[in-house]
Amino acid sequence: MPSSLARWLPFLSWPRPDRNLLKGEFWAGMTVGLMLAPQGMAYAALAGMPLVTGIYASLIPTLVAVLFSSSTRLGVGPTALTSLLIGASLTGLAEPASAQWVALAAWIALLSGLLQLVLGLVRFGWLLNLVTSPVLSGFTQAAALLILGSQLRALTGLRATDWGALLNTPAPGLFDLTAAAFGLGSLAWLLLARRWRPHFPAAIVVVVATGAASWALGYADAGGAVVGALPSGLPAPYWPGALSWSGFTDLVLPVLVVTLVSFLETASSAKVESQRSSKRWDENQDLIGQGLAKISSGLCGSFATSASFSRSAINLYAGAKSGWAALFTVGLMLVLLLWLTPALYHVPQSVLAAVVITAVSGLIRPATLPRLWRVSRVEAMIAAVTWALTLATAPRMYWGVLVGLLMNLSHFLYLRLHPRIIEVGLHPDGSLRDRHLWNLPPLAPRLLALRMDAELDFASASALERRVTEHLAAHPDVLHLCLLAQPMNRIDVTGVETFAQLLALMQSRGGSLHLSGLKLPAEQVLRQAGLLQARDGLALHRTDTDALAALRRLPETACPTVA
Repeated sequence: MPSSLARWLPFLSWPRPDRNLLKGEFWAGMTVGLMLAPQGMAYAALAGMPLVTGIYASLIPTLVAVLFSSSTRLGVGPTALTSLLIGASLTGLAEPASAQWVALAAWIALLSGLLQLVLGLVRFGWLLNLVTSPVLSGFTQAAALLILGSQLRALTGLRATDWGALLNTPAPGLFDLTAAAFGLGSLAWLLLARRWRPHFPAAIVVVVATGAASWALGYADAGGAVVGALPSGLPAPYWPGALSWSGFTDLVLPVLVVTLVSFLETASSAKVESQRSSKRWDENQDLIGQGLAKISSGLCGSFATSASFSRSAINLYAGAKSGWAALFTVGLMLVLLLWLTPALYHVPQSVLAAVVITAVSGLIRPATLPRLWRVSRVEAMIAAVTWALTLATAPRMYWGVLVGLLMNLSHFLYLRLHPRIIEVGLHPDGSLRDRHLWNLPPLAPRLLALRMDAELDFASASALERRVTEHLAAHPDVLHLCLLAQPMNRIDVTGVETFAQLLALMQSRGGSLHLSGLKLPAEQVLRQAGLLQARDGLALHRTDTDALAALRRLPETACPTVA
């Protein structure tokens, strides 16, 4: 088939199904589906949505994502971080699970999906590289703590609306002890299963078992908090209605952060898959697929989806080879929606809280910050500030990501504006190293030999010019300047102007400017600017060895011509 067609419709390149392939794909799809069903409902509760919308988000969006993404073995559907962002962002704008709340959540899915779709179509996936690991780590650590805190009330069966009542008048009557037994018992079983059988779909087993126990005990009839009646059948087409300008402004930041965080979740899983399949990751096609999945979720009256790292890992472990496994997962969700939703009626809500806590507890890694501190104290501080602000600004927790991103970009700009510039000397091992750090003699009398480990562009040019002029002002006897230009991969207009100024400066002193190891892209720019023509005061050397030999032969007052 034409490669361009397969590029835009990745499912056309799936392997042709046969009995052996479909057998393995079936079991992989069933394994993921049995985990996705309880997680979908649990994450819907976390997002403040009706529980059935978690299953809706696991049906059509999963199908759309696998058909149009380049990474076909990802576990797409509701995820903890995205659900928390949605629930936190809509707090104060509407009543959870109300029609207005559902409409706003659908708009987040539509706008976020449209943004991802556009970014993918214009091939702007590289923008996601602006978010570094420290920023994402700080956010996910804080978000995991917020998720855990949000689930404790349901897990323990606390009847009070907040923990203040418990602190003021502690009493066992404030708790639904049956709910606490279901929740804490389920949590213990899920944690044990994750430790001893990490790839076993324990969540669905716990949900079925606790639902049966709840039915036998008459827990729902006694007023216990259960899942309750879920509508059966396929989701109807949904349109959230017109979005006012004030509503749009309220959703701008949440949409941006959901777009960013959800795709970073996807990237973490997709990179693992691409490494295992020895294929290059096409981030732009995955942006398209994930964007279409979010749009389809919003049009089903559900919330934004993403790729779950845990479900993706289980899909790979279970032996999934292609997107056929996801189709079996979708088939299981379809069966659940059409015929099995009544079976979920008696499942205690505290069990869903245990499912969420188990899923996100793996995100809490206290050793991350000390490890970052050993590598880079600045980046460790960025992670710490992101973590602290995410907690402090909850429920508007997206400020943590935005401030962390701004700090990271500021640090990047600072490094670009302050490149490493060293004066080099000849080390006894034959290499050129920092002369002052290693107490080395100059390469030649009345010579300043510099190496700048950066491109010669608008960000670094002024730093190089300042370093040269300050040194010449302090050492008026210096006649020659040598630039070890091998690290300079690129020169822009500002760099060209700076180079011309340095050349004129050395010529005005009756000295010379030497260039060593200039690379072809930079050389072409300087030649087009007419600065490398043969003239007094300029010398070009192809290698550092050639430069060293020429510098040692330099008379202290003569001006060389082009070598």
